[in-house]
Amino acid sequence: MKNKVFIFIGLCLFLFAFTAKEKALFEIPKSWPKPYYNFAKNKLTAEKILLGRVLFYDPVLSRNNTVSCANCHSPYNAFTHVDHALSHGIDDRIGTRNSSALMNLAWHPSFMWDGAINHLDMQALAPISSHNEMDENFAKAVNKLLQQNKYKTLFYNAFADSMVTGERTLKALSQFMLTLVCANTKYDKVMRKEDSFTVQENNGYLLFKQHCAACHREPLFTNLQFENNGLPIDTTLNDLGRMHISKLTKDSCKFKVPTLRNIEFSFPYMHDGRFKRLQEVLNHYTQGIHQTSTLAKPLQKPILLNTNQKVDLIAFLLTLSDKSFLFNPAFAYPKEALNK
Repeated sequence: MKNKVFIFIGLCLFLFAFTAKEKALFEIPKSWPKPYYNFAKNKLTAEKILLGRVLFYDPVLSRNNTVSCANCHSPYNAFTHVDHALSHGIDDRIGTRNSSALMNLAWHPSFMWDGAINHLDMQALAPISSHNEMDENFAKAVNKLLQQNKYKTLFYNAFADSMVTGERTLKALSQFMLTLVCANTKYDKVMRKEDSFTVQENNGYLLFKQHCAACHREPLFTNLQFENNGLPIDTTLNDLGRMHISKLTKDSCKFKVPTLRNIEFSFPYMHDGRFKRLQEVLNHYTQGIHQTSTLAKPLQKPILLNTNQKVDLIAFLLTLSDKSFLFNPAFAYPKEALNK
């Protein structure tokens, strides 16, 4: 009987230690909603996260070994790019949309501007196979990993054997992306009562709650839905957004609402990168709304902001910058593993 008690206590201590370790790898910020991602089907480990991080920065996943995930998703730019409006791929091919900023992905039920992907574990397949991005057959990409000793070691460390599979590759990429949690902005510190807004920032926050929060809902600063935000169609791209996936006219010109976290660093803005400055974005919402039958309901009434109010609103938006996220060494290029 005594031995059974010791075994039970030992098991409890092991489970507690395992849970604490997993919590250290991913912790839900206080007062945030429960994540959408099912961690039980892909339990986080430091070894799998490192494997995913190495894969994220390695151009081996592209057809000609020149483009990595990080080419369009730089950590210093909130995991997007800032040097051109539309994403660029191998052979200098130009895509049709601006790359999305990557953060707080555990809370997202769908991905891409049009929601074409409905699970984070599948998301990487889209850019890897896209003609304009990495243009690689996924089976060939996995086979290239098999040829490299460093990946045999990394997969062994992550999965206790050196078998390289497509499922393991995708789940490791997910693990790294799941760790990209942004929750330490000035806004967050104010919410935790560790800091306070300036008068200008507070004025901007009140304006934000009045005019922007319906779509950019706190604390994620997105409602995770698809909305038509009144942009005239780019007649070169002719991008109808969500309608491309759903085939429903009610989804015409609807795009996924992006997060505003780190918006200071994630320009250019909109699905096609048409705006370079926040001032241009605010001018669109106050003067440039294109009225259509699918226009988001909160935008059907005019938004009236004077020059000073726009300045105040931008001052608040700048409180959504998280430099501890942008410059987190755990998210940076893994030179210790990739340069072996």
